[in-house]
Amino acid sequence: MIAPETGVFFTTYQADRRLHRLPFARLAMLTFLAVLYVVVPLVASPYQIYVLDTLLVATIGALGLNLLTGYAGQISIGHGGFIGVGAFTSAILVSKLGVPLAISVPAAGLLTAGLGLLVGLPSLRIKGLYLAIATLAAQVIIDWALSRPAIAGTGSVAAPRPGLLQPDRAYYVVLLSVTILAVIGIENLLRTRLGRALIAVRDQDIAASVIGVSVGRYKLLAFGLSSFYAGVAGALLGHLNGAVNFEQFQLDLSIQYLAMIVIGGLGSIPGAIFGAVFVSLLPILLRNLAGTLDGLVGGGSSGLLSSLQLFLFGLVIVLFMTLEPRGLARIWRSLKDAIRLWPFSHEG
Repeated sequence: MIAPETGVFFTTYQADRRLHRLPFARLAMLTFLAVLYVVVPLVASPYQIYVLDTLLVATIGALGLNLLTGYAGQISIGHGGFIGVGAFTSAILVSKLGVPLAISVPAAGLLTAGLGLLVGLPSLRIKGLYLAIATLAAQVIIDWALSRPAIAGTGSVAAPRPGLLQPDRAYYVVLLSVTILAVIGIENLLRTRLGRALIAVRDQDIAASVIGVSVGRYKLLAFGLSSFYAGVAGALLGHLNGAVNFEQFQLDLSIQYLAMIVIGGLGSIPGAIFGAVFVSLLPILLRNLAGTLDGLVGGGSSGLLSSLQLFLFGLVIVLFMTLEPRGLARIWRSLKDAIRLWPFSHEG
């Protein structure tokens, strides 16, 4: 039987409250990080590095939306618009004002957080479907604003990287570090008064209000924090591609991020990561499959599979909501329990 916690005892509250309490878990995490930092840059091709970069950016954005929807219970269909605001803000600061990247990225996050607070104001009076419609309206307004010539110019804005980060592997290390900080930030936030208040608002806002939680304040904070993550993700994405275009941040991007947190698992940090990886890799797998089919049957498969992409997103969401509402995070947890308790049966 594999039980890494056997024989591990805690004698202080501090030891019991660690994020990774078990020596086995800490060793596994350090080994995984060492592989990501040392091995991957040495063995991965430039294309594989680029794919990993997109996965890391998607993870940051998904963490922000999961904080808002999964932990605070506030639905948003405007997440793609917030990512666009962050991308354009950082691109303009760097390309037109000469602001260093280390300042433009957090500045983009802060500006997007301010916009998120503004968009979150309707949550003080409405919720559910009505709030979803309000955030959808915000997405449409942001799309319109980003398409204006005063912002987008002739259609796109350059988003250069400094010379030190021009190599793809150097920028990969930066993205990986920011993603780790984003994960640690949410892990620790959920252990604080703020995190517990957000969960209380999600579970039952009236009961939360009765016990002294300022429901309106914490809803706005959830929108602000989620938008900050979205702004940082957008800024990093813009500098990854070297330019930003308003067409990148349409409604379909918001739908993709909703798919990430639903498929990965609402209210779960590993779920946000799994969902970001799954949804980001799905189009790549479809393209590779289309190329293979084109080589076998002589063409025509690429267009068909591209048109099926949104259908597949919807189908996968429905299947997960029906068969496993807790998403990939629940499947991963069940798999770990089965390995730990083997050969004994376990029903979770």
